[in-house]
Amino acid sequence: MILDERNEFADATSLIGNAATTYVLGDVIDLGADPVLRNLGTSRIYAVCQIDTTVLAASGAANITFKLVSDSTADLATSPTTHFATAAIAKGTLLAGYQVFAFELPLGDFERYLGVTFTPDTNNITAGKANAFLTLDVAAWKAYADAIN
Repeated sequence: MILDERNEFADATSLIGNAATTYVLGDVIDLGADPVLRNLGTSRIYAVCQIDTTVLAASGAANITFKLVSDSTADLATSPTTHFATAAIAKGTLLAGYQVFAFELPLGDFERYLGVTFTPDTNNITAGKANAFLTLDVAAWKAYADAIN
């Protein structure tokens, strides 16, 4: 998998945040002013988000929802268009190395600024970091147990 700094949203970026508040994960990518050039779904581009450092919460159970969104403003807060959203993921699942999502960007109209947001739902998140980026290929290799007796 080849990574390009200009197509990276987050590199070991903190997930610390308060419950029921939406945060932008790292940076946003400016897709430019020309709407024709913003149709990313016409080529095989993948959005990937991975947990870099295990997520911890202040107390009890906690879940986080992640979204890939675009908006007309760089803070992704005006009227974001959701292109992908995860279900609420329990903090116990968000261990270092966990892949939150990896999917091919859909066809459709993207607004000028593209980014990843996250929302803790019930408890404050006190630790954890994530990586998020666009890439042309996804590392999908998986090790399996030896089946030889």
